[in-house]
Amino acid sequence: MLEIAYADWLNLGFRWLHVIAGISWIGTSFYFIFLDLSLRKHANLPQGVGGESWNVHGGGFYLMRKYTVAPAEMPKELHWFKYEAYFTWLSGFALLAVIYYWGAESYLIDKEVLDLQSWEAILISVGFFAGGWVVYDLLCRSPFSSHELLLSAAVFVLIAFSAYFLTHLFSGRAAFVHVGAMVGTIMVGNVFFIIIPNQKKVVKSLLAGEEPDPRLGAMGKHRSTHNNYLTLPVILMMISQHYPMLYDNDNSWLVVTLILLVGASIRHFFNLMHTGREIKTLRWQWPTAVVLMAFLVVYLSWQPAVDASTEVEVPTATDVVAIAQVHCASCHAVKTTDPDVKKAPGGVMLETVEDLRKHSTGVLKQSVLSKAMPLGNKTKMTDAERKALGVWIRAGMPDGEE
Repeated sequence: MLEIAYADWLNLGFRWLHVIAGISWIGTSFYFIFLDLSLRKHANLPQGVGGESWNVHGGGFYLMRKYTVAPAEMPKELHWFKYEAYFTWLSGFALLAVIYYWGAESYLIDKEVLDLQSWEAILISVGFFAGGWVVYDLLCRSPFSSHELLLSAAVFVLIAFSAYFLTHLFSGRAAFVHVGAMVGTIMVGNVFFIIIPNQKKVVKSLLAGEEPDPRLGAMGKHRSTHNNYLTLPVILMMISQHYPMLYDNDNSWLVVTLILLVGASIRHFFNLMHTGREIKTLRWQWPTAVVLMAFLVVYLSWQPAVDASTEVEVPTATDVVAIAQVHCASCHAVKTTDPDVKKAPGGVMLETVEDLRKHSTGVLKQSVLSKAMPLGNKTKMTDAERKALGVWIRAGMPDGEE
């Protein structure tokens, strides 16, 4: 019982820190992309300044300037923006470890997908994060790097392939979160391995009285732009665990590709808007995002038509309670029997017919319309049993045969 309490407190603490750090990182990232794109040139700019931007916020006016490479002298105070990214990743990995590594049998592994031992699944998980960064970095250093459209397409294929592969390794929920975590690892890798080291080299050159290499700043900006376009898809993938309709389907990797396209379209709109482009160049991004999102909703909501002439036998209350006792009550009971669950999640009990009626909407969503429950399908709930629950709920949850 104490172990579960520790896990819950760690979950809460790391999740809170992850949200705080993530908001800080995303906020600064979005602001500096806006600032970079909103810079305007005029004749009276100081030497070395590539543009400036007037901002107003909180009752004050701010004049922001950007040097094309670096100022002539090192300023006395220099504010760095890096710890937001580092703590976002560290807290995110810690949270993932508490949920998916500590509870690998329940959350990470689905025996019907692939029969893995906990240590095997954890090694694969860590390997995917490292491998995703290595492949992405190699792509950015390859000949693709001089052709942004080709590089973007290659990164898109990398993420889509990873999503497909992960859905054949882990549970649907874990696979989706791992795609988001892999992309998040790529983003923080850009900060840790490229952007900050390059900035440190520029500072070192200034302190030594040398001319900084302009390629260092250009490389950092390139990777920062990638992070900007990946941010919105990552956010949705990381909160996907609360929405089984996203990850619990046969082609959830295709859902990932649509999320990438929707998120990138929205960010492209704002990026173009920040440059001051004419309205005609901003006409296609939102319609594209809306159409893709509408397609996603229809695709995930579509259910095969049922022949109205076919009579469907409605299970009795006794039948569905028997199903619940086998597949639900091990966790959702006053006295749980699942070794990984000491207290019914959310206080939801599913032991009696009254319990099933009270929580029928949740049962329908989690165990019929999706296969999110039981977690990892540890009790091996069959499609026939899920169908029986759905028929009973849709029939008005009768006690038995009339």
